[in-house]
Amino acid sequence: MLTPETEDLLRRNAPQVLGALVRRYGHFDAAEDAVQEALLAAARQWPEAGVPGNPRGWLIKVASRRLVDTLRSDDARRRREEADAALTPRDAFTAPPPGESRAPSEDDTLTLLYLCCHPELTPAAQIALTLRAVGGLTTAEIARAFLVPEPTMAQRVSRAKQKVRGVRFSLPGDWRERLPAVLQVLYLIFNEGYTASSGPRLQRADLAREAIRLTRAVRALLPDDSEVAGLLALMLLTDARRAARTDAAGELVRLDEQDRSLWDREAIAEGVALVAAALPRGPVGPYQLQAAIAALHDEASRAEDTDWPQILALYDLLVRVVPEGDAMAALGRAVAVAMVHGPEAGLAETDKLTEALGGHHRLAAVRGHLLELAGDRDAARAAYQAAASGTLSRPEKRYLGVRAARLG
Repeated sequence: MLTPETEDLLRRNAPQVLGALVRRYGHFDAAEDAVQEALLAAARQWPEAGVPGNPRGWLIKVASRRLVDTLRSDDARRRREEADAALTPRDAFTAPPPGESRAPSEDDTLTLLYLCCHPELTPAAQIALTLRAVGGLTTAEIARAFLVPEPTMAQRVSRAKQKVRGVRFSLPGDWRERLPAVLQVLYLIFNEGYTASSGPRLQRADLAREAIRLTRAVRALLPDDSEVAGLLALMLLTDARRAARTDAAGELVRLDEQDRSLWDREAIAEGVALVAAALPRGPVGPYQLQAAIAALHDEASRAEDTDWPQILALYDLLVRVVPEGDAMAALGRAVAVAMVHGPEAGLAETDKLTEALGGHHRLAAVRGHLLELAGDRDAARAAYQAAASGTLSRPEKRYLGVRAARLG
């Protein structure tokens, strides 16, 4: 059985091995399958034989052999089928030099992320392909995380691979301009892990951890990028509260009611340091601002000590820098307005979001909370009930139902 350390080693090396193969041979789809076979071979052999001195080189060597065998077999089949024609494959393949097992000298993680976040792919396909190719998750693991049948996820991943087939394996010339798309995919993966959009569990810690790991990898490649640092800080500061977000029965606990002694102080310290260093470098982006807001929440020893005026000031800036129409940022600002100027003022802000978020359960949940603070119990109960009927998350549905029931 693999130890957690070895599992982590395999997961960290997976994108490097895939990058090495795709860079050398092309054939993304076949290369990805060869890497998965190499990972399975390691899982079988390393527990008995021990981890090799150059694990990445070992994986590259094994995966290269599998890929070469596959390409030779495919080539032979095509030659048999078209024996009367001279066949010249578009992606020529070359056998590796004898004994080659060195790891590539450059880190292909960012290039691989860009490939998985190709603009022709849908966000769902980008996430699935990123988790499969860069995260090293199996199709079954991704399917379980997003509560879809494995064949459905397999088709999604397969279609994504076909989309990027033949795409040159290199950073695009406008990679700086397209970096936000990569960060957005990592942000979405983290959000799905921190608050599952559907299903029986509130959180999927494995997805949140994977998003943090991948964002760390991007920051290692781009240590001076303020928004990369901001995203990592946001994830750390948010995930630091994970242990306190549910009670012993697994039920949701609201932020102001959480046991803050359960918060991960080490993660909070790292997140605060990251955002403190990133903000002065500028330009200030949405991830840095959200991280700064999260830091103010995390640094308050009690809910009543939260610096809401400063949080509101940050939200005022956030709604100016996020893409137009980002109603979730405006919804967060409405809560901050309520905490500074009173629930009625916050409710007035939520009224402005009806067109953008009218059918979203989070708007109804926030309105229920603010109506409860304003003393309108009947309206608050109706809002909580509407929110409960609109969410697919069972823990959220139970929590909102309990809030409604408490109001009679």
